[in-house]
Amino acid sequence: MTPPSLSLPELPRETKLVVGLIGGAEFVNHTYLVLFPPILGLLAAEFDATLGMLGLAMGVQGFTNAAFQLPFGYLSDNYDRRLALGLSMGLSTASVFVVALAPTFELLLVGQALLGIGVAGHHPVHFPLLADATPEHLRARAFSVRGFLGSLGFAAPPVVVTAVVGLPGLTWRHAVGLIGLFGAAYTLLTLAAFWRYVDAGTTTPDPGESASGRGVGDRLRAELGAVVASPAIVALALLALVASVASWSVTSYAVVLLQDGYGLGLDVANLSLTALFVAGAVMVLVGGYLSDRFSPGPVIVSSYLSVALFVGLLASLAVAPWMAVVAVVLVGALRSLGGPARSKLADVLSARADLGRNFAIVSVGTMVGSAVAPPMVGALIERGGLRVAFLAVAAASVLAAAVAFAIVQAYGAGTTPEAESAPGDD
Repeated sequence: MTPPSLSLPELPRETKLVVGLIGGAEFVNHTYLVLFPPILGLLAAEFDATLGMLGLAMGVQGFTNAAFQLPFGYLSDNYDRRLALGLSMGLSTASVFVVALAPTFELLLVGQALLGIGVAGHHPVHFPLLADATPEHLRARAFSVRGFLGSLGFAAPPVVVTAVVGLPGLTWRHAVGLIGLFGAAYTLLTLAAFWRYVDAGTTTPDPGESASGRGVGDRLRAELGAVVASPAIVALALLALVASVASWSVTSYAVVLLQDGYGLGLDVANLSLTALFVAGAVMVLVGGYLSDRFSPGPVIVSSYLSVALFVGLLASLAVAPWMAVVAVVLVGALRSLGGPARSKLADVLSARADLGRNFAIVSVGTMVGSAVAPPMVGALIERGGLRVAFLAVAAASVLAAAVAFAIVQAYGAGTTPEAESAPGDD
């Protein structure tokens, strides 16, 4: 374990390499997760699909993502994590090409389902790798580096789509294919670097804590029993679910809101979505610092309440278009404050042997939320209009803040300030 007195610049090269590689993997994963929002209008026209149908396609991705969190968590806790990382990155990258080449809406659904399975590995694998490679007093900042690059990954597809479809003879398929080619190259680079430069002690769980040697039934019962015995982690999963509903609703339909609700063009709406993610990338670093320096509980609560305020403003449809763009960007910034804080709580509430499973449990909540939000909000937009749909999103953000407050009251803020754990690190 790296001595806790070390500051960020003094960390070993392997630690920096793991943090950088995992951050880059998160960048790639997030480009895959938001392939649809920048091209919803184009997909609706080509496949003669409604917003509800396309929301279902995004929901399928979230459903398979949730379903495969615990299997990947098991792999992460019991085998060399390079195996789970390779499976996750390889399958998700292959599925992007299925989406790019899909001739029918049905095959588009297949591509989204495969994408969800592949991306399911990134939380159960990434967080244990970061936790094992980084001292505790710097861990939220390691998580926030990953979150920063992940937010930049969210920001990339709208820019790529806008640039590619603006060229003569090119379509959304070329844009998606280009994203897939980049992901394939990064996957090969990352796996080669892990095998060559990262010590097996960082990537392999303690064999004494492995469940190997037990039957499948015993392992399944043990995993389910561990879930039931971790009420704090289950509560964090509930928080992740509610927060994810609010977050993915904004991510999925911000472009639609700015186009249909505020009369902006596709190019401006897509670039506003990019700005939302870039602002989030900056603020996730701030969230990591605050969570390490002070306490994650208040950071989470204030983050979600602030999001509710600005989503409610957008739902009014009464502000000027430029103000709507500013509000969208502020939502992206403020919601990102809570990510590293929630990850820090999950880390503190976990034993080292169950990191993969516990982050998988929390991620199940996130992915269930991402599965529910697109079809639900798409249907709300079609039946009740943009105002009703986004008021519901604001209400979900308020509920997330209430759940976070209840968790803090029940289990404490989660960490002691950095000044107490590492007084010489300022």
